[in-house]
Amino acid sequence: MVVSIPAMAQFEIGASYELRDESPKNGFGVRVQTGILQALPIIKLGLRGHFSYFSEENTISSTGGTYSKEIENYDFGLAAVGGISLGLMEPYVGVGLGSESVDLRHKDFQGVTVTPQDDEESSIYWNTFVGAKVSILPILKPFVEYRFTGHSLEMPSMSDRTGRIIFGIALSF
Repeated sequence: MVVSIPAMAQFEIGASYELRDESPKNGFGVRVQTGILQALPIIKLGLRGHFSYFSEENTISSTGGTYSKEIENYDFGLAAVGGISLGLMEPYVGVGLGSESVDLRHKDFQGVTVTPQDDEESSIYWNTFVGAKVSILPILKPFVEYRFTGHSLEMPSMSDRTGRIIFGIALSF
């Protein structure tokens, strides 16, 4: 006797290049997504975990001296994702929560009399995103996404510059 059981979850692992308006301006990301409620024929629902890393080094002149400042920004979060399968294209939207950390490290001091202090800051954020995947092969899915992030419960204005554009590729299995 043979019993067939359909796969309950589809897994995606993706890597991305991310651009944003705030410094550091570009970085890299990874994401893992799993499907839920696979019995729905056209509608795709899922849960996603994501991580992004941004880094930049700046040289600053102050009171006759110079020093370098390295800015590292990383964030991680969880989100609910919903999409519609339209043949080879799958547009999707999502909403989630996460945590963001910014580390400032000062180095390479030259002629500075007062050494600046390193700083670290963390905050909780909510985000919403919209994007689309294209199924070139069943296992390979390039995607583009716009993610909007807010740090307060009020609706932010678009002038806050807290969005990012994300280009990447996901492997489905």
